[in-house]
Amino acid sequence: MNSFAIDTNIFLYLRDIDSPEKQKKANDLIDLSPVVSSQVVSEYLNVSKRLLKLSKEQILDICLSDLECCNIHPVTLSTLRLAQKLISTYDFQLFDSIIVASSLEAGCEILYSEDFQHNQLIENRLKIINPFV
Repeated sequence: MNSFAIDTNIFLYLRDIDSPEKQKKANDLIDLSPVVSSQVVSEYLNVSKRLLKLSKEQILDICLSDLECCNIHPVTLSTLRLAQKLISTYDFQLFDSIIVASSLEAGCEILYSEDFQHNQLIENRLKIINPFV
């Protein structure tokens, strides 16, 4: 399979017992060792803490387990410069632009997310796919 990245919302479905089909799809994607931006990791920790109402230690245990087979891509100055360019070109939200920039830098061909236009092509290299449509 081609290199792909996943957005925060994919991780959040891992704990969504009200959406079993989305939960299974999220599990299937994560089992394939996706690229994950460090921005996604931060968002996942933050939202999980708020939604799950668990201790910091418990949240870290859950997230460490969920991220075990993922390839975490750091956010660097070059990532932020590319994110700035993406905002100018595509008018993305700030944190979304960082996730897209990180995916591009990691050489991904696909970014799975619900937060963008389905099938949108970024920089003629990265296709945004909503895995739940």
